[in-house]
Order: sequence, then C-alpha cells, then structure tokens
Amino acid sequence: MGKKILVYNNSTGIMEKMVPLFATEGLDTIAVSNSEQLCQTLKAQDFALVLVDIELNHTGWDKGIEMIASLRKTTPIPLFVVSAQSAETAKIMALEAGADDYVTADCHPLVLLARIKSQLRRYTQMVNMCSPTDRTYRVEGLVIDDNQQIVTVEGNNVRLTPIEYKILRLLVQQRGQVLSISQIYESIWHMRAIGAENTIAVHIRHIREKIENNPREPKYLKAVWGCGYKVV
Repeated sequence: MGKKILVYNNSTGIMEKMVPLFATEGLDTIAVSNSEQLCQTLKAQDFALVLVDIELNHTGWDKGIEMIASLRKTTPIPLFVVSAQSAETAKIMALEAGADDYVTADCHPLVLLARIKSQLRRYTQMVNMCSPTDRTYRVEGLVIDDNQQIVTVEGNNVRLTPIEYKILRLLVQQRGQVLSISQIYESIWHMRAIGAENTIAVHIRHIREKIENNPREPKYLKAVWGCGYKVV
C-alpha cells in the first residue's frame, strides 16, 4: 500500500489535477470534509502528510491558522498548505502556526508535487534514520540525539517540527559558522532560495521560542545581521 496523504477542505480545485499525479507516485489520497473527520481519521490511520487550506468554508483564514496550530500540537507529520490566499501575512502566520510549507493554488501541479515529495523524503529520512553510530550533538545544555531525533535543553524535551529540527541540526553541526538564509533554505528544502527570508525567519523564531530561556536574548541561536544565523 502506498503512502497516504490526508486532504482537508481544499476547495481551490487544484486537487483534481493533483490526485492523478499522486497516484503515479504511489500516493493515496483521502479527503475529509470537517474538522471532526480530520481528527478521527488522523487517529485511525497512518498518514505521511496532511494537506490543508487555511480558508475554511469561506469564513476567512483565522480558523485555518488555529487548525494548523492545533494539528501541530498532536502530530509531527508534515503539514502542507495549498491555498488561494496569497497574502504574505497569511503565509507567515501559517508557518508560525506550524505549517512546514505553503504554496498558492496557482502553483504548477508538477512544482507542487515536487515540493510535497521533498517534504515526504525529509520526514521519511528523519523517521527511518537508524544507526549504531553515536550522532549526539551538544552545545552546553542543548543536546540533539540524532539517532532518536530528540532535542533536550537542560534535560527537558523540546518538541520541534521536522523542518525546525533539520534547521537546528544543520546549525549545530556547523557550530560557530554563519550560514546565510540561502544556505539554510537550500540545505533544507533542496530548492533555490527565492524569497526565503520570511520562511527562515519564522522557523528561526519558533526554534528560539522552544530552546531559549529568553528568545529576545538568545544563548544558542544568534543572528548575524546582514549575514545569517549561527549556533554558538
């Protein structure tokens, strides 16, 4: 059986084009029509990715943002937004709420498929990575156990999204080195960094909120203005 994608409330029309493309990649698509079905289906079946719209039943996108935040608290699987809403504010808020990627509905279906496959590859790699080699990275009280994909700060578990984990691990592995926004984006997304500033900034802010005692005065993850970010 192929990997399954759960689709909720995407009324953009793009799914009519995507379902045949998903099928050629061995991806099964299951659609639900309300939030209750969404929660029940997520509990009952294993999914590789959830694809959602942020405009729920034409009532604006505030409820969609709340839904993404709620989903992120209960599942680590990739959350992918496809929406007709192109406002930068909506994109930023969706990423802040926990979405791993956001594209507008006018995106070419093959580009959307490539981005979804990229998310699936990264998540699968994270889940399946298993090696007796000790891949533990320590920066004072910050510890990344890469064998189990566990992050702790001062002994307390920190729950990161797959993208947040990848960004933090990259910066820790390159400790002391300043990585530009383009370097971070292209290393994580494996795509050319076009307009990546907001995306990276949102994920960095989320990481800081989770690993720093005072995100405004970070101890671990610092910005080097005009250059990028580094872990010290």
